[in-house]
Amino acid sequence: MMDANTELLTYIHQNAEMGKDTISHLMTLTNDIGFKTMLQSQFREYNAINNISEKKLRARQKEARDINPVTKAASYLSINLNTLTNKKPSHLSEMLIQGSTMGVIDITKKISEYQMTADKDVIELAGDLLRIEQRNIDECKKYL
Repeated sequence: MMDANTELLTYIHQNAEMGKDTISHLMTLTNDIGFKTMLQSQFREYNAINNISEKKLRARQKEARDINPVTKAASYLSINLNTLTNKKPSHLSEMLIQGSTMGVIDITKKISEYQMTADKDVIELAGDLLRIEQRNIDECKKYL
């Protein structure tokens, strides 16, 4: 049985990993310099959260669990299918907005669920992820 900190940090770690993987894949699909620059910035943010969550897990003598390979493959396939005929920044932005909106909903629920049981630093990291997701939505709207 995992404790609240481990559960929330694992969620944060996997969410940031999914963000990194998705953005990394999308960067290969666009030639738009401005859009690619925005993606690189978002990648760095997810990477930072991913690294911090991993360090916090290690500090608690826990192992960071990566996303299930089947889930990763399904995401990769979904991106490929959704971009088969349309690789325009507006379409890629729409996909990112949908993903980040799901991320906002999920992390908001997690913060609510763990507010009283997880350590303050873990809740703060979850809040950082929430702010990143919200900012990413706003940045992507410029490309719609």
